[in-house]
Amino acid sequence: MNEKFDFGPQESGNIVYIRRVAMDSLPDEVRRQVPDAEALYAVHGPDGERLALVKDRSLAFMLARQNELTPVSVH
Repeated sequence: MNEKFDFGPQESGNIVYIRRVAMDSLPDEVRRQVPDAEALYAVHGPDGERLALVKDRSLAFMLARQNELTPVSVH
C-alpha cells in the first residue's frame, strides 16, 4: 500500500474548475440577464479567478474542452 505509482506527467496548467453558483450570490446585473435560472455554473482558473459564467454544467465542460482545458467539478 505504500508503493508509489507513476501517473505520468501532470498537466495542472490547463485545469479549470467548474462549480455551481447560486443566483442569490451574484450581482443584480447578472441576475437580471438570466431571470429564469436557479443557478449558473462558473469556470475558474487554477488561481481561483472566475473565467466564465454559463447557464448549465454541460456547457461549462464543453467550453473548457473547446479551449483545450481540462474541467474538474468542484462542490
